[in-house]
Amino acid sequence: MLTLTDLKTGKKILWNEEPYAVLEYQHSFLGRGGAVMRTKLQNLVTGAIIDYTFQDKDKFDEAEVTKSKAQYLYKEGDEYQFMDSESYEQFGISGKVLGDMAKYLIEGTEVTVLYWNGRALLVEMPVKMTFSVVEAPPNIKGDTASGGDKVVTLENGLQLTTPLFIQSGDRVIVNTEKGSYVSRA
Repeated sequence: MLTLTDLKTGKKILWNEEPYAVLEYQHSFLGRGGAVMRTKLQNLVTGAIIDYTFQDKDKFDEAEVTKSKAQYLYKEGDEYQFMDSESYEQFGISGKVLGDMAKYLIEGTEVTVLYWNGRALLVEMPVKMTFSVVEAPPNIKGDTASGGDKVVTLENGLQLTTPLFIQSGDRVIVNTEKGSYVSRA
């Protein structure tokens, strides 16, 4: 059994018979009222994010979550199809569960999949990924004095703000957590 002090960012807990990941936490002591923990939790089944305040007497179990490497194959309807790298078994994950991470998927992307009770729940993308620039507006002489930016289109259709020196055909590194340009590859 876990107690209030065991709640940390990234911890997977079983609460209301469903697995949750702790996204944020803030410990508060209310004098005579005891300690409370304000948390932001993500339901690993539905992807929903909720705020919840735990009391010092609350106890919960750690979710038995396993990780496995998988490769993205293709999209079929609202489902994204993956292949487990060890068993070569194919499975689908809903676009609703993937959320914003789906826009970074390109064929062959290696990801980490979290499983609970034998069911694929969540996909962890690499923090930095490399993409090709397919469309970039031309530079205009004099634009570099203010260190300007321009919007380019990547191979997956994503629009990204980059420095002016990025051209069509360049490969760029993108931070998938922030959705921002990192550097030229």
